[in-house]
Amino acid sequence: MFKPITPAITIDIVSDVVCPWCYVGKKRLETALTELPEGSEVNITWHPFQLDPTIPDQGMEREEYFLRKFGNEGKVEQMHAHLTNIGHEVGIDFRFDTITYVLNTISLHKLLHVAGQEGFKDKAEEILFKAYFTDGKDLREASVLAKLFEPFGWNQEKVESILADDAIGYEVKQEIAHYQSMGVSGVPFFIVNNKYGISGAQPSEVFVQALTTVRDEMLEAMSGQACGPEGC
Repeated sequence: MFKPITPAITIDIVSDVVCPWCYVGKKRLETALTELPEGSEVNITWHPFQLDPTIPDQGMEREEYFLRKFGNEGKVEQMHAHLTNIGHEVGIDFRFDTITYVLNTISLHKLLHVAGQEGFKDKAEEILFKAYFTDGKDLREASVLAKLFEPFGWNQEKVESILADDAIGYEVKQEIAHYQSMGVSGVPFFIVNNKYGISGAQPSEVFVQALTTVRDEMLEAMSGQACGPEGC
């Protein structure tokens, strides 16, 4: 018995590593993918974004940065409490109390760029999200990053060479600029089949509905006219 060809859905995710809602969006999308009709194939590609490229390379103390950005500590605590509750719902243990700094993420995007070339960018995204938001790792340190990427055969020398490579940085910045030119001004942002945009960490059921609709559209487009025993 022949099985019908099911077209693959493509999802481009524009994201920043220090964006908590990007982490939530990742988890909600993963839940949605488990609920799609059997046989659904989805290809995911991650793309870089910088929430604040003005942060110096050495980073800034978290408390100082958020007070400048939001004006008062109470507002920051309220925001973090809300995210902590959301995190529990999707399996993320947000530990904002362990984050002592904010950082310029261009260096992390350089590592992710190479991870993508080597075929493990999705795993690398998860590793960096968890390291920053749950484990309180200092992602400014090459030794810390090398330890995180060690399972993929990377050592500190390789990490340092990537971080020092201006050509990789240029490619990352060009990719960021490309999606900004397409109108992406906030993350996470999901682009389905290079046609439909989903902004923000939507509930998993929204992803399920959108992806199922796209899948059905693709299947309908593939169905052509045919002749059968009863005629054409």
